[in-house]
Amino acid sequence: MTTESRDREHTWTEAGPVLLRDDERIDDLERNGYGIIQRKGAFCFGMDAVLLSGFAVVKPGETALDLGTGTGIIPILLEAKTLGRHFTGLEIQQESADMARRSVAYNRLEEKVEIVTGDIKEAGRLFKLASFDVVTSNPPYMNSAHGLKNPGDAKAIARHEVLCTLEDVIREGAKVLRPMGRFYMVHRPRRLVEILDTFTRHGLEPKRMKFVHPYADREANMVLIEAVRGGGALMKVESPVVVFDESGQYSDEIRTTYGY
Repeated sequence: MTTESRDREHTWTEAGPVLLRDDERIDDLERNGYGIIQRKGAFCFGMDAVLLSGFAVVKPGETALDLGTGTGIIPILLEAKTLGRHFTGLEIQQESADMARRSVAYNRLEEKVEIVTGDIKEAGRLFKLASFDVVTSNPPYMNSAHGLKNPGDAKAIARHEVLCTLEDVIREGAKVLRPMGRFYMVHRPRRLVEILDTFTRHGLEPKRMKFVHPYADREANMVLIEAVRGGGALMKVESPVVVFDESGQYSDEIRTTYGY
């Protein structure tokens, strides 16, 4: 069934400057009055995207590319949180890219944020080499599609390395980064050795790392990493982030530093 025929099964209503499908909603990002379109039953952004947008540094006047942007959450949050000049999101799934474009239009960010439909594995061809100051990525964490009932499902593609691998993401990110440009990634600690090795093999030197713990007494379930193209061999391990306090509420750091 084509996207067009699927869309005919739904009704559409106006939501400001965009159309919203009957199974979609607009979630408040609590930043600059921005919202993002999410679809029931589809992959929705999580804490990892929020943390990455807070960890990444985009300086005034810089440009940033988000690889595998999904529905555009990271470029939109980075535009809200930084003084970067322009933000681009690359997404292979047409339905997700369409939702991202409508979110950009909803927030009236067309002059600052662009969504490109395309394959991460072709990023070095889709964009000019060494053209971005910053690359970000919240890639699929699972490195095998084994046991997936539907590898073509949008959620499966977002969570498993079905359409691209860690190697693909880092290799192509390195191609489009300017010398001394910065690559920011959120991933799982269990793949940390592989991540660091892949970064260094592609000329990206890990410089900052921060572990994320759901609670203070739990082991880390995420890791944030900054790598610099052509940087020197010196890495700083920063104080960890704890997401929830003892009462199960978001911690002060999450509410203030990351603005969730």
